[in-house]
Amino acid sequence: MGRFVVRRVASTIGVLIAISIFTFLIFQAIPNGDPALRLAGRTATQTQIEAIRHTWGFDKPIYIQYLRTMEKIFDGSVVSYNQGFNVEEEIRRDLPVTASLALGAGFIWLALGIVFGALSAWRAGRWLDRGLTVLSMIGVSMPVFFLGAVLAYYVGDKWGVLPPGDYVKLTEDPWGWLEHLVMPWFALSVLFIGVYSRVLRSTILDNINDDYVRTARAKGLSERQVMIRHVLRNSLIPIISLWGLDFASVIGGGAILTESVFNLHGVGQYAAQSVQALDIPSVLVITMFGAFTVVLLSAIVDVVYAALDPRIRL
Repeated sequence: MGRFVVRRVASTIGVLIAISIFTFLIFQAIPNGDPALRLAGRTATQTQIEAIRHTWGFDKPIYIQYLRTMEKIFDGSVVSYNQGFNVEEEIRRDLPVTASLALGAGFIWLALGIVFGALSAWRAGRWLDRGLTVLSMIGVSMPVFFLGAVLAYYVGDKWGVLPPGDYVKLTEDPWGWLEHLVMPWFALSVLFIGVYSRVLRSTILDNINDDYVRTARAKGLSERQVMIRHVLRNSLIPIISLWGLDFASVIGGGAILTESVFNLHGVGQYAAQSVQALDIPSVLVITMFGAFTVVLLSAIVDVVYAALDPRIRL
């Protein structure tokens, strides 16, 4: 087990290094993406531009620039080219918003995805299965920005049931925090609920006639005990894997559309603004943060699987 963990950690570090190099090189190759020109402004002279290149190290070889950038990321001194503020401080400021959104939505889509998937498999071919299948397809096909806009207009603006947007800190007003996040949670969860329920239904139906299930029935267990203790328990493995990756991607800025529709100033909205402004340090740090979150949770899931099922260690 220890050797497996060491190998997984080593591969995680390798993936992060590869992602950082790839992202850095992409932004170096962007046309008209010279950061010295952006720092100097439109009216700067060539002498001023060259001075900025020397001061910031843009005249150094590409590998030196990469190493210096990584050093700044690790010591927390990365500065935005466009606005001059510390990038990591901005991410720390926006992270509670994204974390609140991801935690609530992640719990909803995991719980409802399991419930709907299990019910659909249990009643496979019947009206309940058909109804849940239709709802799942609608959820998968529903764009987040459209559903969010509809909810914000009708539930928020027109009917006044819930606030249409913005964010309230949990420490300042717990009830206001909940009210402002209910609609974003639902809008972000719908797509995942549809996907998870279909995946779980298929997995359950694949496992329901396996040898270990027939053995459990032969022992005299009731059909409910067989479904919950054996079939459902083993069918949840791919769901947990999906949840870890999806949750990490949302934390890393994957909720851009949801945050934009509901005016939540989180990591996703910050990433969209940085890309639009072609602010290389901000985009690079956000990309590294998102990659680290996804790779870290993926590694944790793999280690948990290896602890539960020794075959995975091979």
